[in-house]
Amino acid sequence: MLNKIAAGAGVAALAVAMAASPASAAPKNDARPVNDGAYCVQQGLGTLKSLGLLQAAAQRQIDYSTLADPVTGPIFADLPEGSNYSLGYVVKLHTTNPGLFAWCAR
Repeated sequence: MLNKIAAGAGVAALAVAMAASPASAAPKNDARPVNDGAYCVQQGLGTLKSLGLLQAAAQRQIDYSTLADPVTGPIFADLPEGSNYSLGYVVKLHTTNPGLFAWCAR
């Protein structure tokens, strides 16, 4: 029960983050947001969904160090083992530091 609540809270936080994107994040003709952070969040969510990891991310069950390498990515960082961050924190990183994520490159 608590896992479902946590997953719901994570998805709700993600929705709030996306809704809080500035008006300048409106899609262009190519359907990509102008705002790099909003674009990056969309790409990150899409990546998690395509890998079947969105629920695990919402439940803090992903060790992001397994996806991180400062040179080759796809997360361009040196993370210690056990980097099980909250989905809200990872979403915030997508908006503040889109360059950390290979899927955010335009």
